[in-house]
Amino acid sequence: MQKVYGSATEALAGVLKDGMLIAAGGFGLSGIPELLLSAIRDSGVKDLTFASNNAGVDDFGIGILLQTRQVRKMISSYVGENAEFMRQYLSGELELEFNPQGTLAERMRAGGAGIPGFYTKTGVGTVIAEGKEHKEFNGQTYILEEGIFADLSIVKAWKADTTGNAIFRKTGRNFNPPAAMCGKVCIMEVEEIVQPGELDPDHIHLPGIYVHRIIQGEHEKRIEQRTTRPRPAA
Repeated sequence: MQKVYGSATEALAGVLKDGMLIAAGGFGLSGIPELLLSAIRDSGVKDLTFASNNAGVDDFGIGILLQTRQVRKMISSYVGENAEFMRQYLSGELELEFNPQGTLAERMRAGGAGIPGFYTKTGVGTVIAEGKEHKEFNGQTYILEEGIFADLSIVKAWKADTTGNAIFRKTGRNFNPPAAMCGKVCIMEVEEIVQPGELDPDHIHLPGIYVHRIIQGEHEKRIEQRTTRPRPAA
């Protein structure tokens, strides 16, 4: 099966549709599938739901799709770095389903493992628990969370072979593997593609069986909050 495509647009061909649920990898600005997000924006597809830890910043990551009003709902953990995300949410233009970070990661992982739901103590007694089933185990209260089964997963890896076996670098590993697992179709962009056998099997974070299409490209290295101090006088 040929998995390597020439561009993000080619890899997304025949996959996108209005109203779909997309699981996107990335943590802050680390490991964002920026090429695929740009191609999704350019496609004009709309009414999207994104399951992602955050929405990048105003002009990068999912933020570019918020600017064009292509996102209807976010299933997310963090709003803080994106002013447009916050504005749309507070004005009622954007639906938001808040999830604790660990719960969101486990919802994605559960979907990838075919698990429809699980119980967790995280969020009990808060707004997170409202409307959810409560159950006691050994005298402790838990809430039921559902696994995420996305129509499409878009992720970014540091290095992968042509069959999709992938290695994620540092913080980029936080959400990309579970996001990749939970999609019916997974498209992965990488910094470097190698031949099968070139990666140490012990170093692989995501087996290629989860990955359907791969692209390689140049990626921007952004910093969310740049903090500096004056250089001391000589």
